[in-house]
Amino acid sequence: MAAPVRECPRVRVAALIAREGQVVCVRHRKGDDVYHLLPGGGVGWGETLEEALVREVAEETGLVVEIGRPLIVNDTIDPSGTRHVINITFEASVTGGVLSSAPEDPRVEGVDLVDLTELATIDLRPPLAHIITAAVREGAAFETTYAGSVFRP
Repeated sequence: MAAPVRECPRVRVAALIAREGQVVCVRHRKGDDVYHLLPGGGVGWGETLEEALVREVAEETGLVVEIGRPLIVNDTIDPSGTRHVINITFEASVTGGVLSSAPEDPRVEGVDLVDLTELATIDLRPPLAHIITAAVREGAAFETTYAGSVFRP
């Protein structure tokens, strides 16, 4: 028997958009807490992973992307038991649009191009800077990775 919806994990897709040694990140603010995410978001009922990711990237960054292969899969499980997110990060290529200074998504405070060398110094959620750096540096040789359960409060 399937678990009630409130007990099911949420599926979140994210785009790894890298160019010239920089990664596109979206800056969120929750109260005084500022953190970064790769652009993306939740998958709606009846929506494919690709459809959700193309939509979310456009809303958050203004960019139009083509989705490539999955690069990283991980869980984010809050130890309190209040949240379980399955994150799937895809490679993505920009095919149009302009990086926005005023994203459509009200939760996004801004869009930042973060140097690969500085990715590990920001509050990136989920905390996958080392794997993202490896994926960018290795390119096509990078093998899809399951990063396990990672959580940052």
